Amino acid sequence: MHNFKNLKIWQKAMDLTDLALYYIKDLPASERYNLIDQINRSSCSIPSNIAEGSGKRTVNHFAEFLTTALTSSFELETQLLICERIKYGDRDKLKMEIGINSKIV
Repeated sequence: MHNFKNLKIWQKAMDLTDLALYYIKDLPASERYNLIDQINRSSCSIPSNIAEGSGKRTVNHFAEFLTTALTSSFELETQLLICERIKYGDRDKLKMEIGINSKIV
């Protein structure tokens, strides 16, 4: 078992969640029950799955939760790319979110 708060991956996931919540403030209110909700849920799912998995008894079981966190990060990136394509939100905030290595930004 791990103390999830000491895991760098969990700390970075929490930072990503903070950025996502900061980003969605600029999205149109009409997206409240669509993109805003999906971005909120997928970004919160990443650190949550890391934390939950850290309490599992085996490394393999922990790895399953890390895989779930990874797939949630892919979901979040896709939602942010959708926002970029339809020109929602602040582009500078989006760059912080999906990073300077992304081909789309």
